[in-house]
Amino acid sequence: MSPKPPDILRKSHRHTDRKERATAKERLRDEAVTATEELETQRIYSGRCSCGAIGYRYFSALPPAEWTVRACQCSFCRRRDAACTSDPDGSVEILIDDPAALERHRFDLETADFLLCRHCGDYLAAVIQTEHGERATVNLARLEAPPQDLPEPQSISYAAETRAERMRRRQTCWTPVRA
Repeated sequence: MSPKPPDILRKSHRHTDRKERATAKERLRDEAVTATEELETQRIYSGRCSCGAIGYRYFSALPPAEWTVRACQCSFCRRRDAACTSDPDGSVEILIDDPAALERHRFDLETADFLLCRHCGDYLAAVIQTEHGERATVNLARLEAPPQDLPEPQSISYAAETRAERMRRRQTCWTPVRA
């Protein structure tokens, strides 16, 4: 009897497929472990506008008591009782359930898009585009479950900043936006 080359090839191919599947499974497992470790070190804080059309998920390893909470003194932020925070080592996801509800507002220096809900008027976050991707600051007044140990907001004015200074500060201090 002569050996059947196609069977040998099939067995070899099956062996390779198993090996590739095992490697792919290991890679997926490693990615899942990394994602789990990230979630174990970072807590998730969710915010939404009053009508629920837009929101955010803020990821930070910092305990809320250590957050820098800023109360900008411009008329826009004061009217909305905004208290914002950011974590350059964290991340944020912007959630848009109703794209028609999202309004992007830009002020004189046109350095950031302030994300508002067209339906309820709530201000959720501000986002900038940098050479390293998008960065954001989130409005804690829109948190669904504000942590008990949030520090008091620090009154601050950015009126004296130049456009370049403002962009540099935001690129350094604001939170990376997840795609």
